[in-house]
Amino acid sequence: MAFMKNAWVEWIKAFLIAAILAVLVRVVLFAPVVVEGPSMLPTLEDNDHLIVSKINYTIGEPERFDIIVFHATERRDYIKRVIGVPGDHVAVENDELYINGERVEEPYLEERKQDMPDSHILTQDFTLEQVTEEGYETVPEGHVFVLGDNRNNSTDSRMFGVVPMDQIVGEAVLTYWPLERIRIVLE
Repeated sequence: MAFMKNAWVEWIKAFLIAAILAVLVRVVLFAPVVVEGPSMLPTLEDNDHLIVSKINYTIGEPERFDIIVFHATERRDYIKRVIGVPGDHVAVENDELYINGERVEEPYLEERKQDMPDSHILTQDFTLEQVTEEGYETVPEGHVFVLGDNRNNSTDSRMFGVVPMDQIVGEAVLTYWPLERIRIVLE
């Protein structure tokens, strides 16, 4: 009888430890996120399920071209690509990205550009000054400038300005559903 009681106590302890670890992993380290909408096509598709690392930006800062999840409103999170980090001047001219006056390749857009008719462009011309209400010349400290990969169908920094880093949930690291789209997202 004492053996059965000890076995139950050990099972309860093991279950409690597992539950606490699961909560810690979910709250502190990783979060599941579901992509809603076409703004990150073709990189991410509507209804892709992602694992987002919350720890990456606790120990570091977002880097250019990271795919991040951030709080866009109290009730809604967005998934976008970091294009500008603090100190960067961002502009697009003739469908080409310029960071600090230098042309920057965007290989993740090639598939999308190839699917478009020759007369269409993916990204309308803009400068950081034109799209930020404050007229920033460079991305301010503590903020990032984000764009969706589906540039002609994305609500992003061109509409709502720079994103405060304290609104960033984390970095997308892995798609796990649907099964045929399982892959590492990190660029």
